[in-house]
Amino acid sequence: MRRTRRNTVRIIGGLWRSRILEFPDIPDLRPTPDRVRETLFNWLGQDLSGLACLDLFAGSGALGFEALSRGAASVVMVESNAAALRALHGNAEKLGATNLTVVRGDALEFARESRASFDVVFVDPPYRLGLQAEALALVRRLLSERGRAYVESASAFAAPRGWTVLKSARAGSVHFHLLAGGTDDQGGLSGNV
Repeated sequence: MRRTRRNTVRIIGGLWRSRILEFPDIPDLRPTPDRVRETLFNWLGQDLSGLACLDLFAGSGALGFEALSRGAASVVMVESNAAALRALHGNAEKLGATNLTVVRGDALEFARESRASFDVVFVDPPYRLGLQAEALALVRRLLSERGRAYVESASAFAAPRGWTVLKSARAGSVHFHLLAGGTDDQGGLSGNV
């Protein structure tokens, strides 16, 4: 198995499979591990063609770049840290990423003010801040009719009222869940969930 340098994460599937993303050494920035991303994208379906995605607390951009690599029509990444933003722009340029919008700003403020609609929203804030439930309350209105929200936390997570847990797993200290707003038929984005 090939080892990567510190502060790097590899894309695990799609067009940019095995490409390396670099990210700065910033407190609370911890990319979603390979094993967790692999499970998440199995849940979503390997091909995200045509889907609009929001990486709300982008950090390294691992989730957003993975979605683009797997054919997402568009990805919006929201990040407030200047060093992380520089890395996101650098990685986007290195990959030749199109259909990517990087927004400098507060994730919760973006979710409050956005009028866009997304098929997949990644909610992975710094664990110590405990913003998962607050972020989910804000992004619910941003989800398309059959949209899904992914949430990650350091401890067991109870979905807030109005959300349905479709899938849930744990890998080491990472607890992760795929949610739907409300109680629909749980058919998923393309029947894969």
